[in-house]
Amino acid sequence: MNDQTNKRLFYASCFALITTAFSFSIRAGILPELGRTFELTAQQLGVINSMWFLGFPISMVIGGIFYGTLGPKKIMIFAFFAHMVGILLTIYSGGYTGLLISTLFIGLGNGCTEAACNPMIAASYSGKQMNTLLNRFHMWFPGGIVLGSLVSFAMTKMDLGWEAQIWIILIPTIIYAYLFYGQPFPEPKKEIASLSQNLKAMASPLFIFIGICMTLTAISEFGPQQWTGIIMAKSGAEPMVILALVTGLMAVGRYFGGEFVHKFDQTGVLLGSAIFTALGIFLFSTQTGPMAYVAAVFFAMGVCYFWPNMIGFVAEKIPLSGAIGMSVVGALGMFSTSIWQPIIGGWIDSAREKSTAMGLEGDALELAAGQATLQTMITFPAILIVLFTVLLFWMRGKVKAQAS
Repeated sequence: MNDQTNKRLFYASCFALITTAFSFSIRAGILPELGRTFELTAQQLGVINSMWFLGFPISMVIGGIFYGTLGPKKIMIFAFFAHMVGILLTIYSGGYTGLLISTLFIGLGNGCTEAACNPMIAASYSGKQMNTLLNRFHMWFPGGIVLGSLVSFAMTKMDLGWEAQIWIILIPTIIYAYLFYGQPFPEPKKEIASLSQNLKAMASPLFIFIGICMTLTAISEFGPQQWTGIIMAKSGAEPMVILALVTGLMAVGRYFGGEFVHKFDQTGVLLGSAIFTALGIFLFSTQTGPMAYVAAVFFAMGVCYFWPNMIGFVAEKIPLSGAIGMSVVGALGMFSTSIWQPIIGGWIDSAREKSTAMGLEGDALELAAGQATLQTMITFPAILIVLFTVLLFWMRGKVKAQAS
């Protein structure tokens, strides 16, 4: 495959990830409106959110298993079909059940994007260039969220309705389909495409440990972000601007992530990320007004390198796990986030009840409920600080053992 084809496939992959990002940020932006329109509780909204995160791991795992057989082209054809169906069903959902089904389809399309594009990029490039391009590919998730957040913010202010916002997700969907159309795709490497070899590598203690860590890195990143509109609504800061600020900084960080990771290695970067994430969520839970934007900076510095470096760690340190290894790790993160969504919604409902019992009402009630929920979320990155410290010394021990 020539360099020009690789570039076109890479750009197409980026637009596919922008579709994922738009479906995340725009849905986060319209969440309050959906709640009012269909008279849904926070817990019901959490269940709807969970479908996005449930469809993701289902298609990621299936796509990873059959990547060697189907190849990235057929997986991306299904991604396009699922995205189109999900977008149209959302607009004409008519209520709770329709939103559940449509959100599941969008999640399936998003998972196929990860299942196809991560190993395709890893197969097309190697070493430092692979790490650089994986970070730049994943840059477009936060980058797309910035665009989607600002679009949602502007359209909400103009009172254009939530249906019009969902139509916007069609734009990157059509662009990635056009860029992929008619292009040759790289063949999976035979030694990495062997399912038995993949499963053997995935049975290692290191892979299992990384899988556990991924369940916590994902909810540390997506938990606060998906609920930004509701949790931060009465903080004195504009929720969608906070989301755009966080994801904008993440995009910049990931663009330059290759050099950063090369200098500190993935383990050092992941430990630092957990520390900054814990600090960011703590500041979110205690600060209001302009200081909420300062909290957003710390949070962005924390979650910025989680996802691409968890995937990059598997690709580089456990290469024989292949496409399914990268897919399963990503799927574990999304499945964990799916499970936690209705629980977080329940935390918000419970915090509102407690705040009401304390005599709070209006904006004060919503602020107290949001901050209480964020304080509970600090638990996720706090556990990661311990786990990534263990990983840091574990990997240093392996390097010393190999050197001797």
